[in-house]
Amino acid sequence: MQALRRPYFWHAIYTKSRAEKRLYKELCSKNIECYLPLKKELRQWSDRTKWVEEPLIRSYLFVKVSEREYYNVINSAYAVRYVTFGGKAVPIPEHQIQALRIFLDDENRKVDLSHENLEKGELVEIMGGPFKGIKGEIMQIKGKNRIVIRFDSLGTCVYTDISLDMIKQVQPVA
Repeated sequence: MQALRRPYFWHAIYTKSRAEKRLYKELCSKNIECYLPLKKELRQWSDRTKWVEEPLIRSYLFVKVSEREYYNVINSAYAVRYVTFGGKAVPIPEHQIQALRIFLDDENRKVDLSHENLEKGELVEIMGGPFKGIKGEIMQIKGKNRIVIRFDSLGTCVYTDISLDMIKQVQPVA
């Protein structure tokens, strides 16, 4: 008899304050696939300046789990709860996690985070450079053209500067 294969979905976990890296380490040690988006920041202390890696989205960690691992994750000492709507954990599409990884893999590009309730713009695809093939929404923010990947389930948008000649308009999927 063939074993039943359970589907795996990405979900966002709300962590205890400043415990993102500890939860990531714990879940990795349990062989649970997880992703902690980090950004490098230059920090200034009174005696030195140092580059540090900080979570891009404070108090959030992404996990890819089946129903079986779902409760193992939340039983961690550093996890608070899943990000939910209507009492149910919201799955995050694989392509959004992959796009976030690609954005953050380019160390020469400054990536910011916005919690503004941004209006939907035109759907575009990047035609060249390290982001080639990434789709997102184009927006006008503080006078600069930026490409946006919207994470509706978190109420968050990731955006970065990009030239308009590097994008083409695409039709929304019906």
